[in-house]
Amino acid sequence: MPVAVVTDSTAYLPAELSGSYELTVVPLTVVINGRDGLEGLEIQPAEVARALGGRRTAVSTSRPAPSQFAAAYRELLDAGADGIVSIHLSAKLSGTFEAATMAAAEIGSRVEVVDSGTTGMGLGFAALAAAAASRAGQDLDSVRRVTVQHASQVSTLFYVDTLEFLRRGGRIGAAQALLGTALAVKPILHMADGTIVVKDKVRTAGRALAKLVDLAVEASGEGEVDIAVHHLEEPDRAAALADAVAMRLGDRLRDCYITEIGAVVAAHVGPGLAGVVVHRRA
Repeated sequence: MPVAVVTDSTAYLPAELSGSYELTVVPLTVVINGRDGLEGLEIQPAEVARALGGRRTAVSTSRPAPSQFAAAYRELLDAGADGIVSIHLSAKLSGTFEAATMAAAEIGSRVEVVDSGTTGMGLGFAALAAAAASRAGQDLDSVRRVTVQHASQVSTLFYVDTLEFLRRGGRIGAAQALLGTALAVKPILHMADGTIVVKDKVRTAGRALAKLVDLAVEASGEGEVDIAVHHLEEPDRAAALADAVAMRLGDRLRDCYITEIGAVVAAHVGPGLAGVVVHRRA
């Protein structure tokens, strides 16, 4: 059996790729008013969006326990895997990477854990590249290097209607959150060194989406790219965003996916998310 690839549920892989790649997904947990459930299995993003719109509703998230990762690793190794590359959302956003690292230390040197430095399809593109390298017969160290390389070749850009949910969850600083309320500024955010920071500022939601297109094209460089457009209960907005980016990129665009974010990220960004992940192929 080749090297197994493990990721977590915040990769938000496109449904059309289900079954095309050998990946093990370990889910995070979402808690709504004290009731917890596994992301994508027991709690869906629409439920989180409804909860965030209600009053006196508490929504939080938690990492998988190290024992969940250890169980997944043992199962894969017992099934004959030569080794495991486990890639996860940014360690600066979640304790998931730490939990995976603790489990790997328990299992031994056949497990390599990688911090993607991002989430969503920024993580997903790296996991898919790892699975492709494994399918091609590459060994554990080679698959790990491919994973790290592709994680470094993504840019994650997004817009939210309000920064309040990111502030509440501690995923963005109070000073940055203030930008979202001062003078009705609409910040464009991105992932930088594993954290969420303000990339640009515009005045309206319409201009924010146009700016997202400009920044996605800029992040694409000169070579071939894949893109993923994320949304939360805004499929029409996502389709328009994908079309606008595709038109600008032309023949340089290889694969384009539109995926709804899951319950964990939904809990931290709130309704109105629009995001573009750019994956530079080289």
